[in-house]
Amino acid sequence: MATFTKAALSGSTNGKQIKIVHTVNASADTIHTATANSGANQWDEIWIYATNIDTTPRNLTILWGGTTEPDNQMIVSIPSQSGRILVIDGMILQNSLVVKAYASAANVILVDGFVNQIS
Repeated sequence: MATFTKAALSGSTNGKQIKIVHTVNASADTIHTATANSGANQWDEIWIYATNIDTTPRNLTILWGGTTEPDNQMIVSIPSQSGRILVIDGMILQNSLVVKAYASAANVILVDGFVNQIS
């Protein structure tokens, strides 16, 4: 039987929002590093939300488990002055792969969320 343990995103401090400060792939901000285990029964189910505090809609680019564009890239338009918008809906990852993000403008997108660690 699978066990689920809810945890904060590893890029978060004490469960707080993560400010996206970078605007290019090469220096993207780390959101979460998945479990190191690569066994078939251990996964991180990742949920990510974004908030745009700017008065202009902004793009948020999520790099999922790698930095190759477009292979590992998801782009989401985040409406201006939005509440929390779901951008990753429980996708799974493992083997220490990293989720990173950058935005079309610095310091206006905040992300938060959680991980269900499944074993």
